[in-house]
Amino acid sequence: MFPKIIDPEKIEEESFRIIEEEIGPHAFSDLEFQIARRVIHATADFEFTKTIRFHPEAIVSGINALRNGASIVADVEMIQSGISKVGLKPFGGAVHCYISDEDVVASAKSLGITRAICAMRKAAKTDAAIYAIGNAPTALFELIRFVQEGALSPALIIGVPVGFVAASESKEALLAIETPFITTLGRKGGTPVAVAIVNALLRLAR
Repeated sequence: MFPKIIDPEKIEEESFRIIEEEIGPHAFSDLEFQIARRVIHATADFEFTKTIRFHPEAIVSGINALRNGASIVADVEMIQSGISKVGLKPFGGAVHCYISDEDVVASAKSLGITRAICAMRKAAKTDAAIYAIGNAPTALFELIRFVQEGALSPALIIGVPVGFVAASESKEALLAIETPFITTLGRKGGTPVAVAIVNALLRLAR
């Protein structure tokens, strides 16, 4: 009953072989494919080959930011936990998530808005260069607003919120801005997708 392959590296190699075989011919660049492949590896969902979108400068901008020690802001703690600390450590960067901070919780309650919005408002006061949004469309909308108002100029926005309320719309709004982005069309996305993208960028940065 035990699997024939138990070496983790060989499991990953076999997984990638299967993914590449099932995808077949594609229009991704080499760098884009490495990221798309990681997303599929994390989700087992080949639909992402059709829905993932890359700003032309997204990957290079993200890699350069990571190599320069950029901080990353995550909208939820699950993303913060999932990003490879081993991969990030050589560059000196850090991952921040403000969703559970006492001042964010209090502000959200006082204003009657989501904690995700207040967390992005707090993040806007930092020097973070990369934003990874995998859960909250309201966080992505607020981040886009800051960009449009000239208050923020991130190196990269990874905007892949999942869900039925405003998730698709927030990603459509992201497609319309000039800031480098990686996103997915439609309702699908989530923490595994955001984490896979960041970790793929970390591998490329190394």
